[in-house]
Amino acid sequence: MSNGSGVSRGDRNRNARLSRLRGAVPVTNAIVGIDLADRKQMLVVTDHDSKVLARRTFRCKAWDLGAALDWAADRASRAGFAGVTVACEPTGHRWMVLAQLATERGMSFVCVQPAASSWARKSEDLTTDKTDDKDAVLIARLTAQLRCYLPEPVDEANATWTRLRHLGSRREDLLEEHVAAVQTVRDLLECVWPAALETAKHPFRSATWVAALAVIVRRDGGDLDRTRRLGLARFERAVRAEVTRRGGVRPCLRIVRRLFAALDDRAGVVAHRPAVFERLEWTLADWDEARAKLVDVEARMTSVLDELGLTALVTSIDGLSPVGAAAILAQTGDLARFTSARAVVKHAGLAPRERKSGTFTGRARLTGAGRPQLRVAAWRAVWGCLQTNRVYAARYRYLTSREHNRLTPTQAQTAVAGAILRQLYAVVTQRRAWDPVIAAHGTTAWKETTGTAAA
Repeated sequence: MSNGSGVSRGDRNRNARLSRLRGAVPVTNAIVGIDLADRKQMLVVTDHDSKVLARRTFRCKAWDLGAALDWAADRASRAGFAGVTVACEPTGHRWMVLAQLATERGMSFVCVQPAASSWARKSEDLTTDKTDDKDAVLIARLTAQLRCYLPEPVDEANATWTRLRHLGSRREDLLEEHVAAVQTVRDLLECVWPAALETAKHPFRSATWVAALAVIVRRDGGDLDRTRRLGLARFERAVRAEVTRRGGVRPCLRIVRRLFAALDDRAGVVAHRPAVFERLEWTLADWDEARAKLVDVEARMTSVLDELGLTALVTSIDGLSPVGAAAILAQTGDLARFTSARAVVKHAGLAPRERKSGTFTGRARLTGAGRPQLRVAAWRAVWGCLQTNRVYAARYRYLTSREHNRLTPTQAQTAVAGAILRQLYAVVTQRRAWDPVIAAHGTTAWKETTGTAAA
């Protein structure tokens, strides 16, 4: 698609991106390619033809590279350049240290994707040789070709977004611990007491079931005979007290009675029960600790949204919770740094990848590039939105029921995830609440329960 000038929207976006990169990599600057490591830093100073002007190895930590940058600036000045552009791969935390040192010296700073370096290394001489010297030169060469990008600024103005990023990372760690604890409990019970898992439809979502299991494990050390001698009435009182201690109101007596009846079940490896129940006690403690920490981290994430003034805006999207929105923004950072909504979708790897050549048209698939955790955060947001957001629900029904090019449920959910990212970008950058009519492309078909959304 192009306008009267013969330049497409993609061409304009690409030209704008190249202009921004050229501003950071002007031809009047020498390029300093740095291969970062723990205690050994390789620096090369090159011109825009990748001719090496100087090379030196500094045996120091990343935060001691100030003297190395001063040395590079001196070599560039001797070669007749007005300044330097510092380039490296975003490895771990070291690139942020280097970005700060470069900013303090008034130097431009860019990053080169490790994948781009890997491809360039293989195409260099059709080998897979990898040395610090070669990598530093490749980083400088890719920068000269503008095959680099401008990273998120490392400054005080971006401190709130940085905090949200770290809180999001902490939340992901806690979710992994939470899920791991659940899987461990399930596996252990399937081995020694499978009947317990049949006492509730969704046992790990039931506060009553978890409280009753905690009573059985902690009070009697997994001795089911001793728990049975307690009697149903006293067992119910113990579970009620445990539910109250966990912040609940009252237990579901149906689940309590089913679990008490399951104490007589002898299925499972009975000989292993004492040891397994001892391990279950520790796992339940870890699970409770992870859940408590998760609640605290999510509260902090929502408070950061309040600081940014985004809570009311992001929650205007029906079905998107403050925690869900914060989890997405923790992976994207400030959405204003993206040039378009499509760029955010590409960053998540949810953009379709076209395959066309001549008269051949292949099947479009997702690129799968970008940030995997951003894809996960967007994917999690889909489930809540499909339940309460009529626009997204109608869109999902249309994609899975149309006669031509019908999508599978997973494909349709992926399309909805991309729509959430695009519309979240519009809401945050334009500072306007979500409008269901605009989200449905100006139609009102989503208002009809039996209607379909716009194509």
